[in-house]
Amino acid sequence: MPSFPFSAVLFDCDGVLVDSEPITNRVLAEMLGELGWQITTEESMNTFTGKAVKDEAALIEQKTGFRITDDWLKTFRARRNEALERDLVAIPRAPEAIREIHARLDGRIACASGADRHKVELQLAKVGLLEYFEGRIFSGHEMPRSKPHPDVYLAAAKALEVEPGRCAIVEDTVTGAMAGVAAGATVFGYSTGESGHSGPGPLLSVGAVRVFSDMSELPALLSGYGLQAA
Repeated sequence: MPSFPFSAVLFDCDGVLVDSEPITNRVLAEMLGELGWQITTEESMNTFTGKAVKDEAALIEQKTGFRITDDWLKTFRARRNEALERDLVAIPRAPEAIREIHARLDGRIACASGADRHKVELQLAKVGLLEYFEGRIFSGHEMPRSKPHPDVYLAAAKALEVEPGRCAIVEDTVTGAMAGVAAGATVFGYSTGESGHSGPGPLLSVGAVRVFSDMSELPALLSGYGLQAA
């Protein structure tokens, strides 16, 4: 079996490991509707995917006249988490890919998400992936800056004691891909052509080196990518 030319692989969570975006944005669209902004789930996904809701407070206020408060965000997260607990599933074939990559890298993988830690851990536990990432989960909410800044990926690489240039990153949005590129890593874009994922063109335009549509392809893509020695 070919070895990976990377010392570690860092994964986004939403849209890469778990199919959470339709669920989260359904709840978000409902709550924005309650504030007067009538928006569909698909429109919400196109607007907010890859971004932290708290970072979009100015847009929400512009559309609704309502200034987002900590209490509103707390209610949103509670309603979102309830829906995720009920409806969340893994991205097809992601668990199999994770198990293989985890084994081949002796556990040097991490999850680096723009979401809050509770959501990430809840989701990984729900789909049976928490054991592969436990102790190596990084939240953009705990960093000085969220994606598209590289902070969360730099923190993950540092914790794994791997130079960012020796890391592969798997992302499904332009915002996340920009963060990975800014960190100095090699970014692989996952795109199915469905709402919630950035398209292949936009992902490539911000620096992703490959775009793939089936998680079963990922181990071979990682093996086959020629990484220049740092």
